[in-house]
This record gives sequence, structure tokens and C-alpha cells, in this order.
Amino acid sequence: MSVVPTGGTLGILGGGQLGRMLAMSAARLGIDAHIYAPEENSPAARVSAAFTCAAYDDAAALKAFAQSVDAITTEFENVPARTCEILAAFTPVRPHARALEIAQDRVAEKTFLNEQGIGTAPWRAVTTAPEMTDATAAIGLPAILKTRRLGYDGKGQARIMAAAESDQALADMKAAPSILEGFVAFDREISVIVARGIDGAIACYDPGENDHEDGILRRTTVPASIPAATRDAAYAIAEKIVRSLDYVGVMGVEMFVQSDGTILVNEIAPRVHNTGHWTLEGCAISQFEQHVRAVCGWPLGSTERHSNAVMTNLLGAEADDWLALGNAAQAVHLYGKGASRPGRKMGHVTTLSPKT
Repeated sequence: MSVVPTGGTLGILGGGQLGRMLAMSAARLGIDAHIYAPEENSPAARVSAAFTCAAYDDAAALKAFAQSVDAITTEFENVPARTCEILAAFTPVRPHARALEIAQDRVAEKTFLNEQGIGTAPWRAVTTAPEMTDATAAIGLPAILKTRRLGYDGKGQARIMAAAESDQALADMKAAPSILEGFVAFDREISVIVARGIDGAIACYDPGENDHEDGILRRTTVPASIPAATRDAAYAIAEKIVRSLDYVGVMGVEMFVQSDGTILVNEIAPRVHNTGHWTLEGCAISQFEQHVRAVCGWPLGSTERHSNAVMTNLLGAEADDWLALGNAAQAVHLYGKGASRPGRKMGHVTTLSPKT
């Protein structure tokens, strides 16, 4: 239950844009950020008080890092769970390694959710051709084959529309353990950004409605076009997940809303989340400050939304031409990454309007 005081230091594993925005929010609260990442030139390191460039399996560097900070968190879910276990011997790590282990493996994630009575798309674990045959027979087609680990923004997955495509889809996975998920007919995808403090307090932000292009999040609109009963059901699911995990910090929970109002969870992300970026302008307390508060042992802040918001990702070269987007009222965030590539998230813009 240790609390990081003002003037203390928060260790952050990972040097990407989420770490960058966490470090900036920590600074507003009088807390220094110490970034630990294997990349020499990272967006987060350039705005932080300290930086350790070392591998996630460097035991000596991890010990020195842990002993230099008051608490540790992660900015992405694929930090090795073993890394967090090593660090936890010296300094509190929030969220804990088990949350990472579950989120890192899609089979473990689906199993955990189903054990909590939370619905998901139908699924089967797949590695071999016979397993693929059994899975497609059980689930039906169309379906989507995904690697169990890693893969994001449409990477590491293949759609299977007909049985004749199954062999090629399995070959595309290059023998990586995979999961076959059935297609879900849904009206919209929403996400809930939920926070839980070390005292067990839980707070949710208004659900956002997500639009994707080519498997990559393009925009999140808040409020989502859902009735109050669906919103409350989404909150209940998110709260059940963080409570069941004894989770501390902010988590993003992506959900499918079906035409009859049934909610299925697509995935969980044990970190601040792209679909919560709108909170930087749309709320007094953003998801980033909320995460810092939670992992540092502070009371959670208000999640009240004071405006409607549309957050749009800037992909690839769009970040070079954001001025040409034309809306002077947009709040612009550029992540300080290197060369732009098609589909790479280089920044985002948020447009506010009066709350409805």
C-alpha cells in the first residue's frame, strides 16, 4: 500500500507515446518519471527526468532501476511478465505480472473472461492443421485466425471466409500458436476506460465508440451511441474484470455491442489506451493522470466528461500535414517518433463540442 509522494519517482517500462504522455502527466503532479526501455531514442525518454536503456532481461539493470524509483508501471502490455516479477522483489509494480500474462496470450485472455461469466466471440486454440479443421467445424466460417501472442493494428491475423482459405491462413501464422475466433455480428464497437486504485476504488470514463480502417483505430467518438442500460452494463463488465484481477491502474476494455444489446468483450489492455486519448481534453482528469494517481497510491480523480469529443489518429504522413486538416480548434498531440510509415500512429487530434 506504499504511496509515491510528490517529489518521488515513477518508473515506467516502455518508451513509446503512452509512456510519453504518462511522464508528462506525472510531471504535472510533481512526480518525476524514469523510463526503462531497450530503444536508445524513445519518445518517452525525451520528456522524462531519467532514462535507462537496457534489455528487459538485464537483471543488474533492472535491480538498479527498481532501486531508483518509488513505484513501477508499464506503458504497454508486452513487457515480459518475468521482468515485472524481478522488479517486484524491490519495488511495487502496478499492475502486477499476472494481468500482463493474461493480456499477452489471447487464449489465456479469453479463458479468463469466460471464467468470469463474460461473453466473448466463440474461439478455439489452433496450431496444427487438424486443430484448424476441428476449430472451423466447431465455430464455422467466416472466422479470423490470430497469433496468440503479439500482433496489433491488424498485424498477426488472417481472415478466413471459406474453407479453402484455411491452409493458407495457418501457413501465414508461420507455426506460431494461434486462436481462431468466430465473426461477431455487432452494431458498434465501444471501449470503456476503467481505473482501480490500491484501495479498491473503481471509476469508469464514458464509453467511446470506435471506428477502424484496415484494422487500425481511426477515431473514437464520445459519447457512444448507446442507451443508458447498455452503458451501465459495459461499466459493470469493466469493473468486474479489474476487481477479479485485483488490478491497480487504468485498463482499456474493448467491447462489441450486438443488435439485441448483448455485450461481448473483444480484448483487454492493461494500460492506458488509444481509445481514451480524448480524456486529455474532454475531462479534468485524463486517463494518464488517473493511471499515475492509481499506481502511485493516490485517490482516483473524477472521470466526469465536460464535453463531447472526437479523437482522430494521425497515421503515417498525416502527422506531417496536420495543419492542413483545417480545424484550428483541434488539440494536437504529436508523439515525437522517427520516420513516418503507412499506418504508424504518429499523433492524434481531438475536437470538442458542447456536452450532450
